Amino acid sequence: MFTSFHRISAASLLLLATALPSQAETLRWLTQTQSHNAQYPVEMAAIEAIGATGVTVERNEFQVLGLNLADSLRLVGSGAFQLGTTQVGSAAKDDPFLEGIDLIGVSTNMDELKQAVDAYREAFNARLGEKFGVKAVAIWPFGPQVFLCNQPVETLDDLQGLKVRSFTASMSTLLKDLGATPVTLSFPEVYPALQRGVASCGVTSPTSSNTGKWPEVTSHLYPLSVSGSVQAHLVNLEWLNGLSEEQNAAFEASMAEMETGFWALAVETNDVAQSCSTGGDCPDDGLYTSYDMTLVPVSDTDKATVAEVAATKILPEWAARCEAGYPGCTEIWNDTVGKARGLVIE
Repeated sequence: MFTSFHRISAASLLLLATALPSQAETLRWLTQTQSHNAQYPVEMAAIEAIGATGVTVERNEFQVLGLNLADSLRLVGSGAFQLGTTQVGSAAKDDPFLEGIDLIGVSTNMDELKQAVDAYREAFNARLGEKFGVKAVAIWPFGPQVFLCNQPVETLDDLQGLKVRSFTASMSTLLKDLGATPVTLSFPEVYPALQRGVASCGVTSPTSSNTGKWPEVTSHLYPLSVSGSVQAHLVNLEWLNGLSEEQNAAFEASMAEMETGFWALAVETNDVAQSCSTGGDCPDDGLYTSYDMTLVPVSDTDKATVAEVAATKILPEWAARCEAGYPGCTEIWNDTVGKARGLVIE
């Protein structure tokens, strides 16, 4: 049961803050992170830090409430929740410009992705604020997005004719160019889809796949990274602007620290998770499970193929979709992510 939350004017807030300096705000926090996820301790530390400033945090999970992660942007923008996590590629169904932060084939390792995110952050938040009334207070990746299949796959050529889980428009463009059929599935839908043959392969990070038990229903892991699956913690701007100056500063600091922690996890944990999934060393920490998947070596030819498809198909296709609703967005991308990654959309 949620505590009622009433919006009040800035003048009224100032009056209340003067009369009742300990008056607490309520933050309805909607998350996809669960206790078995590597991100859970980092997120809980941020929640505790925010709570210490007098903000009452009510934490909820998409899975428990039966809500769709792809609706996070609208749930936060409407004020139904004051803060929510989102998979940016999925949220981009509401605005293609958002996907420009992590287009398939543009940033294929964490260093490249960090450059792209930092370059796009200001423009990304300007668009979010203008169109949706929200701000991304933490932007971070799950980690390298790789292929897990329930049948032998040695190269990208082997994806031809297979149904492969996709969760962004640009990923679907890549899969179609490779001769595969993209199947749009949310993360909880992938395990049963792989189990029942609705999909032959899925794309996600080694950490997410291991904790999500995908190795139970797949046999081959091809660690060719095509993106970083950028996530964002979105906050309702009306709520954020209603905080006191001290609470606002503390909130932003807590979010920045959480973002740093999530980036560290993306870099550090995926190698461990991949080792666990493919019969290698696996720590007995209760987080990961040992499996015996076949680890397929990545070829330079396939890396070049992804880069070529990105340059010749994904970038022009995305630009056309983006310009249709946001004229001038191609120039913005070229001046930000494009400049950081050495790419230009003509």
